[in-house]
Amino acid sequence: MVRLVGTGVEEFLAGHVERSPAANRCVHTILRDGDQIIDDCVIVLHGVQTTADISLHGGPWILRRVLDLLERTGFHIDHLSQKLLSPYVVDADSAIEREVLRYIPQARTEQSLRSLLAQPAAWRKLAVEELCTVVPALLSDDGLFWLLHPPRVAIAGTPNSGKSTLANRLFAQERSITADAPGTTRDWVGEMTDIDGLAVMLIDTPGLRPITERIEATAIESGGRELNTADLVIVVLDATADPAEQARVVELFPRGLRILNKCDLAMPPWAIADGAIETIATTDHGLEGVRNAIRRRFNGIDSDYQRPRWWTDEQRGILQASLTDPQRLVEYVSASNVPGSI
Repeated sequence: MVRLVGTGVEEFLAGHVERSPAANRCVHTILRDGDQIIDDCVIVLHGVQTTADISLHGGPWILRRVLDLLERTGFHIDHLSQKLLSPYVVDADSAIEREVLRYIPQARTEQSLRSLLAQPAAWRKLAVEELCTVVPALLSDDGLFWLLHPPRVAIAGTPNSGKSTLANRLFAQERSITADAPGTTRDWVGEMTDIDGLAVMLIDTPGLRPITERIEATAIESGGRELNTADLVIVVLDATADPAEQARVVELFPRGLRILNKCDLAMPPWAIADGAIETIATTDHGLEGVRNAIRRRFNGIDSDYQRPRWWTDEQRGILQASLTDPQRLVEYVSASNVPGSI
């Protein structure tokens, strides 16, 4: 099935099908490209008149012909990979079900998908519970929001602190280049990784140090922008380096997650190391603690997928409003006329 969305839907159908479909009716017709027949298909024109579904016979040749025709007539082909769906592209009986379907492409892990699919039933149950005791706790739980909006986690530290080795362990592959020479990471490296069910954009940045070489200075400036916009900064401290130098990195990111790397080597007693997670990046020692700490920062969801959770700003607003007007919540989970429904 190919879904057409946009103001050009009716014009396209008028010029390429033998029978113009009626709104909200299945019509069997012939799809043409000029004088050539592409397929006999079934078309449904939605009531909003800007959305139509074309059900084609199987086979890659027919699909390629249709997509080629659509592109030549001005349509943009959206393969919907990891992208939020338009409300006009999903069919749903209620607003909450519509939001579930729209966000399915954003569910990058099994955990996020299971929790997302459980939400319509969870919210309907919530609508009849004692709101004053349930909603305040729900408002503070943004775990599903982060599951569907992967946070940006940047790794900062001085050169040779083990940043890139730690990043590779979290990436679960050799994504960053590691070496003993300062400045080996000349630009930030980012990639999606799975932190025990939480999809994260993990970013390895160049080592923080005074430099004079122009290319490296540009790379560090670029990495700095990533650090300033990150949802979480992991500060990697080098247990074998000058404590004063490491303290400057901590001061730059006071709310960062502190990691004390190379903890197996001799080190002085540091005040800044108190509360830091001790790691040996080359052996995975402490890595599980790092993963758990990242999950906790973003309200990692446990195995109880049936709990109601919000994942959009609109839902959060509805929950807040329901504290004084419970009908707002009832309306949101009830069957209603929603964009894209037939």
